[in-house]
Amino acid sequence: MSQMGTLLLVSGATDSYGLGGAAAGALAVTNALAAPFFGSLADRHGQRLVVLAQSLVGAAGLAGLVAVVDSGAPGGAIVAMSALAGLAIPQVGPLARVRWRPALAGEPADRQRQLVDAAFSYEGATDEISFVAGPALIGLLAVLISPSGALLTAAGLLAAFGSGFALHRTAALTAPDPHAVRQTGRVLTGVVLVLVSAQFFIGMLFGATQTGATVLATAEGQPGIAGLIHATLGVGSAIAGFAIAALPERITYPTRLTVAACALVVLSSPLLLVDTIGSLLLVIGLLGFAVAPYMISTFAMAGSLVSPARIGMVMTMLAGATGIGYAAGSASAGRLADLAGAGGHTVAFAVTVGATVCALLVALGLRHRQGRAAQATSSDRLDSPIQ
Repeated sequence: MSQMGTLLLVSGATDSYGLGGAAAGALAVTNALAAPFFGSLADRHGQRLVVLAQSLVGAAGLAGLVAVVDSGAPGGAIVAMSALAGLAIPQVGPLARVRWRPALAGEPADRQRQLVDAAFSYEGATDEISFVAGPALIGLLAVLISPSGALLTAAGLLAAFGSGFALHRTAALTAPDPHAVRQTGRVLTGVVLVLVSAQFFIGMLFGATQTGATVLATAEGQPGIAGLIHATLGVGSAIAGFAIAALPERITYPTRLTVAACALVVLSSPLLLVDTIGSLLLVIGLLGFAVAPYMISTFAMAGSLVSPARIGMVMTMLAGATGIGYAAGSASAGRLADLAGAGGHTVAFAVTVGATVCALLVALGLRHRQGRAAQATSSDRLDSPIQ
């Protein structure tokens, strides 16, 4: 909501997609850069106080952004305020995923994995529903009230529901054991870096698609429905997210990621041909069916590989990479759209398609890497003496 609200508010007030994309991107980048820091704080001190403080300060930052834009401040001040607002907004989705393993700690190992996989699938689907509801609500309020009123609503929702999440009883499950030895090993392993890059490219897809939808909607004389158009991406994604829970365990995470990445490339390519809002709604709706499987696979893989003492940092790092990718996609697509003039939505969507190709290359690389690791493990077993 905050990114879409910032894009609509700034681009509408300044008549510049480039500045609107830069402001939304600045919010996303600072939020992404700060996410691992706050995730690490939550690992060390528990989520309750960390998320509560972020929710209240982040809401105040969004309200401050509205005040700066409405005052007619120059572009530099708008981007700077957007960056400050983004610093404090909490990564609720990744931190919710952190709570599942301790909540299911009493289950047998095999049963726990099944339940965690199902929970991550439903979490992913819930995220997508929020991606639908958020842009739709922002777009609707921008039409009915104003872009400023829409972003202030987002600030109020963050303060209320972010605080509720922070104070929920499951937050106590994330409190660290005071007697445990603090882990100091390397967090950024090769696999974690690959997963971070995977989320970066899915973030680029979000940012470029959102900007392209805004450009086309504005060209059609209906800028306020840009949020509603982008929201259709989450409809198919939510349906696919629920369906992922039914996949058998023998279909490994790297395989799921690769299949989803192939679907992203195939389903995003028609964006280069759309020239009406109706055709855009159809293509974006279908594209959504590949988004949730891709994201759920990356988060689930991270959850299975990372130590519980570091899981908050890694989960927020993945979410942060998504935010940085969003910023790169939004800013580059907005700049290209400004340069292209008429038909600017097509070059914006070209950024979307390019991001999906990169996402596929990352998935193929990860699958190859995991396959070699499995072969090495098998060879070690064959070469070992019989006991």
